[in-house]
Order: sequence, then structure tokens, then C-alpha cells
Amino acid sequence: MELFGTAGIRGSATEKVTPELALAVGRAAGADGNEFVVGRDGRVTGPALAAAMEAGLESAGATVYRAGILPTPALAFASQGRRGVMLTASHNPPTDNGIKVFDDGVEYDRESERGIESRVESGTKPAAWDEWGEGETIEPLVEYRRAVTAFASTRGADLDGLRVAVDCGNGVGAVATPQVLRELGAQVVTLNANVDGHFPGRESKPTPESLSDLREFVADGDFAFGLGHDGDADRIVIVDSDGEVVHEDTILAILAEHYVRSEDVVDPVVVTTPNASARIDERVRAAGGRVERVRLGALHEGIASARADGGDVVFAAEPWKHIHVPFGGWIDGVTSAAVISRLVADVGLDALREPVTERPYRKVSVDCPDTSKVPAMTTLETTLPAAFPDAEVDTEYGVRLEFPDASWALVRPSGTEPYVRIYAESDDVDTLVADVRAVVDEAVADAS
Repeated sequence: MELFGTAGIRGSATEKVTPELALAVGRAAGADGNEFVVGRDGRVTGPALAAAMEAGLESAGATVYRAGILPTPALAFASQGRRGVMLTASHNPPTDNGIKVFDDGVEYDRESERGIESRVESGTKPAAWDEWGEGETIEPLVEYRRAVTAFASTRGADLDGLRVAVDCGNGVGAVATPQVLRELGAQVVTLNANVDGHFPGRESKPTPESLSDLREFVADGDFAFGLGHDGDADRIVIVDSDGEVVHEDTILAILAEHYVRSEDVVDPVVVTTPNASARIDERVRAAGGRVERVRLGALHEGIASARADGGDVVFAAEPWKHIHVPFGGWIDGVTSAAVISRLVADVGLDALREPVTERPYRKVSVDCPDTSKVPAMTTLETTLPAAFPDAEVDTEYGVRLEFPDASWALVRPSGTEPYVRIYAESDDVDTLVADVRAVVDEAVADAS
């Protein structure tokens, strides 16, 4: 049985992530620890799933601390020293819901997830009647906001009236980000800042299209920048003062360079994913650090691996999802908002972007049946390096080609759809994509 994807369990609340599943996962997860914090986002299906999850955990013998509605990073913060479960489908549509499990502030690794899957499949009996756990209500949100504020206050400059527009997307970022930025001294104007599980203001996923109102609002107003969250505030999108979305890898590079320069460690390491731009490597190297890459959805595993190899991990991220390692081991869009605001207040967004090389970027999907993905990728591990002999090649997570001029391409199979994805960044990106696609097309045809 495979329940967990790259970001927990996620799917339709009437067909997959049902109360029955929440009860079973809760009872299975209860075998891992004695104390769990349970929180949820603002989705309509959240209360029923939370009740089922709590019943499962308590019937397994665990004590449950009910944290109510809060952002996923706040739940992760509250799970430090114990375990936690967040009921959220993040940026998925309102018909969906999901389950994320944490251990001491860090998402479960693949081995721990498999343990839950195995117990759900085999069935987990309740504990003895007199060993069931109890529940109580806690309110960790205020403490979380204070902690984010204190952490961000050590970076950049005072906000001192900095004007920021925040589009919460009717998600639970509304109960954290505006409050933190105001406490730091910003003048905050909000859009869609009422928590509503129907997401009436815009779709939950923050994209250039869904953020059109925010972009127009920022462009027409006197703002330093704008930001948008998804439904549970673990990701963030930045909009410049002209209303244009700043490329996610540029934001990642800015934050990565900041942490490499600011943390007093011997071997500063930034962990990111194979689809992340070489502009990150450039800025990290310039600051005296190095980059390690890990598969999508496994930043916490990459952090553990880099530490095991002796590295001092100072930051970890995939596009729009950032782990501020000196603060905590979880993805945290609220902390991103606070830290970015302080950096912008110090030198301005344009100055932060200026040293980052922004090359044209493309993402292309090539049709490939699921049964052909493995043989096609096996072939591409040989044919792509042969076709591009001047490139450095990494085949750990797909096939990544990095060229002497810092342009790059990545070919990897989609984990959820019948495609092989091509990611590329180059001053002549159309030519690079066309050349890579010719090799990919041939491999897919041979495998099909």
C-alpha cells in the first residue's frame, strides 16, 4: 500500500482522504509516540478529519493536543519535542484534504511513512481499553508568531513602515503572516485574509495567474513588494513593485546567499532539488558555501544526509518552499515572509536581485507511458551525456546536465503523470530544450 506522496497523503476528501483513512492513519501513527499535536487548515472537511485522526491516535494510547486552525509551519513548530499531524491539502482545490506527519518539527522520512502504510494495510488494533489516551486543547499560534518575529529581528533591517501587500488566498497564512510583519514594523495591506475553506478569493495555489489581483494591486500602489501564500502557508510567492512575479529560484538564491554569509560555520551547505537553477550554485559559491541536491519532496532527508557527511546545513529549499534551518527543520512560508521583508528593508528588492544571474527558463512535458519511464530513463543516462560531452552529468535524480557557462538541463520522470519532464535554463534556452528533447523523444520511442 502506497499512501504517501512527496508531500504527505493528499487527495479527494470523499474518495481518498476520508474520515475512515484518518482514523486508520491515526491509529497506525500512534504506535510511533505517546504525544501528538494535531492541527488543520481552514478546509470545510477539516473538522471531521481532525476528529477521526484524534480518535485514531487516542485509541492507540497517545495523548493528543488539539491545536485547531493554524499554518502548517506553526504545527511543525508545536511538534518539537513530540510528534504532530497536520490536516491540509496545501495548494490543492477545496475538494481535497491531506495528512502530514511530523517528528520533532521535521516531516516523517520515507522509512517512517512506510511504517504507517504497512500498519494501515495490515490493520492496527486499539490499545487496551484502559490505556487509551486523552486530549486537551492548546494554542501554540501566539508562541509561534513570537518566535518567528524574534528570529527575523536578527536579520536585515527594521521594517519601519515598509509597505507590503499580503495575499493570504483565504488560507491560514491569514492568522500568522500579517501579524508577524506588523509586529516587525511593516505597514501591511491584506487581500483574501479571511480563512475560508471554499477559497472564494482565488485558487489556493499561488501562480502568476491566480495572483493577478495582487499583482495589479501592488503595481498600482506604493509597495516595496507583495507576497502570496498557498492554503497552509508553507510556500510563498514574491511580487516586485511593478507587479511582476520574481522567479522562485532568484528568491531561493537570495536567501541561500544570505544564510551562507550570515551563519558562522566551517562548511556552509545549502540543500536544494535537481530542478533548481544554477543561479543558486553561483551565489552560494560566491558566498563561500556549497550546494547539495536531493530528490523533490525530500529536503529533510537531504539535510540529514549532508549533516552525516560533515556539512553545516544553513538553508534548504525547493522552489517557493524554504526551510530556515537556524530556526527549525520545517518548510515555513511565514518565516520566509519575515526574513525577506527584513532583507528588502535593508537594501531593497532590486539590490538583492542585482547579483543574481537570471537566464531564460523552460519546463517541457514529453508524453511517456508509465511503463516506459524506467527503460527510457535508463537509456537517457547514457545518451544524454554522449550528446552533450561538455556537460557535467549527475544521474542521481534523473539526468542533470550542467554546462561551463552555468546553463543547465534536467530530465526526470513525473511521479504522478505520464510524462518525462525537461527543465532547462540558458541564454539560448529554446535551442537547448530542442536539442535535449530530440534525445528524449528517441529514448521514449525506443522504450514504448
